[in-house]
Amino acid sequence: MKRHYASLAFALSLLAAATPAFTQDKSIVVASTTSTQDSGLFGHILPLFKAKTGIEVKIIAQGTGQALDTARRGDADVVFVHAKSQEEKFVADGQGVKRFDVMYNDFVLIGPKSDPAGVSGKDIGTALKTIQEKGIPFVSRGDRSGTHSAELALWKQTGVDLEKAKGPWYREIGQGMGAALNTAGAMNAYAVSDRGTWLSFKNPGDLVIAVEGDKRLFNQYGVILVNPEKRPSVKKELGQSFIDWLVSPEGQAAIAAYQVNGKQLFFPNAEKKAS
Repeated sequence: MKRHYASLAFALSLLAAATPAFTQDKSIVVASTTSTQDSGLFGHILPLFKAKTGIEVKIIAQGTGQALDTARRGDADVVFVHAKSQEEKFVADGQGVKRFDVMYNDFVLIGPKSDPAGVSGKDIGTALKTIQEKGIPFVSRGDRSGTHSAELALWKQTGVDLEKAKGPWYREIGQGMGAALNTAGAMNAYAVSDRGTWLSFKNPGDLVIAVEGDKRLFNQYGVILVNPEKRPSVKKELGQSFIDWLVSPEGQAAIAAYQVNGKQLFFPNAEKKAS
């Protein structure tokens, strides 16, 4: 009888020891752009997702290029970023399973209230070309992020060859959006920002929106499950649960409900099809 109780006690102790590990394992890692973190969006939606599913989401906030690199190494289960051409290549290379649209907002050109380049209210092409021609200070993230990629594409569309045009006026800092805005404020410079981070930015100083509303400033976000065939460590079911929730009516409503100072930061536009 004593042996029976001893065996039972031993079995229960093993079960107790295993239970926390199992509970802790119900989590995923999402490599995501800094704007979804810095804007406060994740702080709003992740508790709702955990309450619904019990799954904890751990965020690695990086520029889009770095986030995709993190996923390629197998250090994330899901990527949630905003550089569609890079995302589609990630899937085409077999690194991701499918790409889903989740939401959008737009980029804005931020600049000093005094508008030293005289570009306020103009289209983004005219604004950037004027800044370059006048040599007015401009701050670039220079970090391979989605915002940095969008900025480079805008210069190219404007017809400015940055490799030839770069000079003291163009400063690359290799840091995130908040740091770029702080630097722009200190330098009395212009910068391209995603609207979400700008609206949640706590240190605007004399910075204001100089250019907005140009269709070339559209900013789409997508989500991708890292390919478990490439990276067996990927938590396929848990990661897919997060994606399914993001594109579901409940997840889309949660995104739409997030506001800062009464302003909506992201606009859901998920469709059930993937790219």
